[in-house]
Amino acid sequence: MAKKDPIDLSVEEKLKTLYQMQTALSAIDEKRALRGELPLEVQDLEDEIAGLTTRVEKIQNDIDEFQKAVTQKKGEIIDAQNSVERYKNQLNEVKNNREYDTLSKEIEFQTLEIELCNKKIKEAQARIAEKQEELAVNQANIADRQSDLDLKKSELDEIMEETRAEEDKLKAKVKDLEAKIEPRLLASFKRIRKNARNGLGIVYVQRDACGGCFNKIPPQRQLDIKMHKKIIVCEYCGRIMIDPELAGVKPEKPVEEKKTRKRAIRKTVKKVAEENPEAEA
Repeated sequence: MAKKDPIDLSVEEKLKTLYQMQTALSAIDEKRALRGELPLEVQDLEDEIAGLTTRVEKIQNDIDEFQKAVTQKKGEIIDAQNSVERYKNQLNEVKNNREYDTLSKEIEFQTLEIELCNKKIKEAQARIAEKQEELAVNQANIADRQSDLDLKKSELDEIMEETRAEEDKLKAKVKDLEAKIEPRLLASFKRIRKNARNGLGIVYVQRDACGGCFNKIPPQRQLDIKMHKKIIVCEYCGRIMIDPELAGVKPEKPVEEKKTRKRAIRKTVKKVAEENPEAEA
């Protein structure tokens, strides 16, 4: 049997299909509600670990740069020491004061270079020590967060394992129902559902009121809803309205208030008349 084109469906069939889809979507929402805040907590922990990992990488890069600087300065010290030794040997072969002064200045300059390099090495080593402490703290934080993440993931996986099969069936049902609804109506339903606090895009009439916002529905509008001639939305909350019987729900009759006041007034009038017959005359 060929499937009906969504546009060819009657209003009654469209409403029925929408309500069936709403029921399936609500069931999916209930399954997801069982997970509580776990998915968000898992995501937060993953984001935090990613941030800490990036920080650890940066700290390690800083340590590597400082260590390279130390190695470089040590090499410059060796070069300066070699120069000092060479200049000192040349002092023994000077022929005049000018050469002696020049060599003495070079020795003094290279000695200052050695002192400066040693100072830079100490500063770099101090920074390396600080960075290593910072690195250890961040690595400990990562290990701690990873432990929490593994626990949360385990809890989440356990809950999802319990509900996955049923949720997959519901998703398949929703997908099948979506194919039966015309795109424009489906888009409107999804928009209404997204904006609704409880995720209900279509509701049935309950006690002469909207099942979503519980505002009273005029009798004529209720009659229009029962006629299934057109898609009717609540004028207060914008949800699509459906007749309870069409939704397969037993309608609830509004509780009528007992009219006792008039009876009480009548009894009071009768009693007064019996006590004061002259007043009646």
